[in-house]
Amino acid sequence: MAGGFAVEAKVAGAGERREFKGRITWYVWLCGIIAATSGLMFGYDVGISGGVTAMDGFLVKFFPSVYARKHRARENNYCKFDDQRLQLFTSSLYLAALLASFVASRLCTRLGRRRTMQLASVFFLAGTALCAAAANLAMLIVGRICLGVGVGFGNQAAPLFLSEIAPAHIRGALNILFQLDVTIGILIANVVNYFTSNVHPDGWRYSLGGAGVPAAVLFLGSLVITETPTSLVERGRRDAGRATLEKIRGTEDVGDEFDEIARACEAAAVLCEEESPFRRLRRRESRPPLVIAVAMQVFQQFTGINAIMFYAPVLFQTMGFKSNGSLLSAVVTGGVNVLSTLVSIVAVDKIGRRRLLLQACGQMLIAQTAVGAIMWEHVKVNGNPGEKWAVAIVVLICVYVSSFAWSWGPLGWLIPSETFPLATRTAGFSFAVSSNMLFTFLIAQAFLSMMCRMRAFIFFFFAIWIIIMATFVFWLLPETKGVPIDEMVDRVWRRHWFWKRFFADAGDAKIDNC
Repeated sequence: MAGGFAVEAKVAGAGERREFKGRITWYVWLCGIIAATSGLMFGYDVGISGGVTAMDGFLVKFFPSVYARKHRARENNYCKFDDQRLQLFTSSLYLAALLASFVASRLCTRLGRRRTMQLASVFFLAGTALCAAAANLAMLIVGRICLGVGVGFGNQAAPLFLSEIAPAHIRGALNILFQLDVTIGILIANVVNYFTSNVHPDGWRYSLGGAGVPAAVLFLGSLVITETPTSLVERGRRDAGRATLEKIRGTEDVGDEFDEIARACEAAAVLCEEESPFRRLRRRESRPPLVIAVAMQVFQQFTGINAIMFYAPVLFQTMGFKSNGSLLSAVVTGGVNVLSTLVSIVAVDKIGRRRLLLQACGQMLIAQTAVGAIMWEHVKVNGNPGEKWAVAIVVLICVYVSSFAWSWGPLGWLIPSETFPLATRTAGFSFAVSSNMLFTFLIAQAFLSMMCRMRAFIFFFFAIWIIIMATFVFWLLPETKGVPIDEMVDRVWRRHWFWKRFFADAGDAKIDNC
């Protein structure tokens, strides 16, 4: 799995061009695959939660009132799962992850990206044990909080790791391994739920315990992969950083790329002596990547994807599917999610980030609007839609999921991880992760209640947000395809028609948004 490459990078302010030499080595892919296992942990939890909350054994033990409503003959279809404590089971993880992401930022700088991923796997294993063995709701929630710390650490470290080890021209594809593993984790979780739903009364324990497998893989794998060259040089280990760069590029001729990394680290060290990375984010020139990073995370959640992925089995039961049928439908959408993410891996470094995002906005808007219209007309408060309409909803959700999977899913993590300068990279990305977790928490905590009150209009709510997202991308998101990670300021931000005003010396330079 190796081939030659040469990255052509224009030096800001000069007419010369230089090439970074090396090969796409098997080792860089191995490191990427292992680091991306952090996404597998995250995805498994996203997928497992909705299936578990639909299992009778789980509801009887922890949420008996929800179990009673679920089986009541004339219960409101939209409100049968509306319970704040049930939503807290899902959302507590993301509140913990939000707080953990700020700690993880400092750990990534002081300990490195690799060790932060190791810590993520340890917390995830502890949380898995507590959840699988839970004897009461308090024990269950504590387990979820431990899982949340693991997610916060892993989601902070893994995308940074992937962006820093990747050659510029395949950075998108390598970074999207993280999102690919998220989708694989969701699919595996849906398959596990499908089988454990028939194991009474403790099938939910096997589902929750399965989260330990990807965590163990990440822990063991992190023992054999390297730290990123940037992190090593940043922490004063220049010789180790150069040796690592030679290893992942498959050549000793890495002088130009290493010099660029060293210059970026030296500049970051000087800036960090003047003020901390978090304080530096308050500067005017730090606003463009910070605004983009936070906006990408907020918009990613307001596509409505996690509302569907968290509660897919519950949602399909609302539409009239029986328990096993709803879980099987969730497996189908999970499969579509995985396959469509592969499209992004192939296309992101060829088509570019902006075009994928804009195309997906159109497709998601059509699908969300159509689902909302069908549910408004055919899914009443009591009674279920006909079979053809239920199948139509599943097909439309698959259309929606596919477009998200090759756009806002992976690019929501890729773009924030590649656009910050080194001086604020870990701090800035922690704001991206914490924003994601905050709005994931809000959506997870509120979705079932929103569905109870808004009914079919919940899909129109998300459709409006998709229009806002498309407008933002069209006018304000610059293209970063093929730009070396340490040249983003000079080649992207200083030349963008809007963001260049935040740099006093930007001049009249401008890049083409398309």
